[in-house]
Amino acid sequence: MTRINSPMEIFKLLNGSNCRACNEKTCMAFAVAVFKERRSLDECPYIDEETLAEYGGKTEKPNTIDEYMAEAVENLKLRIPGIDLSEAAGRTGADFDGRKLTVRVMGKAFCIDAEGNLSADIHINAWVAVPVLNYVLYSSGAPASGNWITFRELKGGPERLNHFQQNCEKPFKRIADSYPGLFRDMLEVFSGRHADTHINSDISIILYPLPLLPVLFCYWEPEEGMGSSLHIFFDKSADKNLDSESIYIMLEGMAKMFDKIAERNRSKQS
Repeated sequence: MTRINSPMEIFKLLNGSNCRACNEKTCMAFAVAVFKERRSLDECPYIDEETLAEYGGKTEKPNTIDEYMAEAVENLKLRIPGIDLSEAAGRTGADFDGRKLTVRVMGKAFCIDAEGNLSADIHINAWVAVPVLNYVLYSSGAPASGNWITFRELKGGPERLNHFQQNCEKPFKRIADSYPGLFRDMLEVFSGRHADTHINSDISIILYPLPLLPVLFCYWEPEEGMGSSLHIFFDKSADKNLDSESIYIMLEGMAKMFDKIAERNRSKQS
C-alpha cells in the first residue's frame, strides 16, 4: 500500500470536478481533509477500488507547510488555461482587458494571464496565491447579503475553528491591543472602511481581501474589570465564493503581514 505524503498527492487522485458529493466545497478542500485524517478517501464516489487499495493507507506529513503551499499554487495555476478569464472576471468582480484578469486583493491589483502566470502590486506568496486562484476558479459569484456570520458558521468552519481563533483572531487582537491606532490605519491602507453595523464594537472596519469576500473586524477596547476582545465576521455568502480552508489561509497570511508591519512601526519608534 502506497503511503501518501502530501495533500497534493491526494488531489491528483481526484477528478477535479468539485461535485461536492463528499460535502466539501472543492476537491482541494477534500484532499486537505483526507490528508489531515478528518475524511477518508473512499468518501469520494469517483475513486475506484484499485486506487483505494493502493492509496488508502495512512498519510505522512510534508517536510514543511511552505513546500505543500508552493505545490498547491503550481497545481492551481495549471487549471487556469482551462477556464474563460472573461467569464471569470464577470463572476468574481474582477477586470479583464483581453489579456489578463485583474483581481483586487485588499485593494491591490493581482493579475493572472491565460497561462496562469501571476503578477501583482503586492508580494506574491502562497498565502495569497492559493485563495486568489481558488476564488477565480471556483467562486459562484454570489453577491454580499449584508448578513454577518462567524467562521464557525461557514461550511467546514467548525473543523478549522480552533486554528482560526489561534492563528487569525488572536494575532489581530494582539496587534490591536499594542497599537490600536496602527491597527485602524493598517486596515484603511488596504482599502478598509468603517462599518455601521448592529455589532456594537469600539472599532468596526470592513476589509475586502477579495471583491466578493467582505470581512468585518470588530474590536472592543479594554474596560475596567474587563479585557479587550476581537472577533472577525464574514458575509453569509462567503463560503459560496471561497472555501473555508482558503478563507483561513488568507486571514492567517494577513495576520502575519499585519504583525510584520506593526513590528516595523515599533522599530521606527524605538
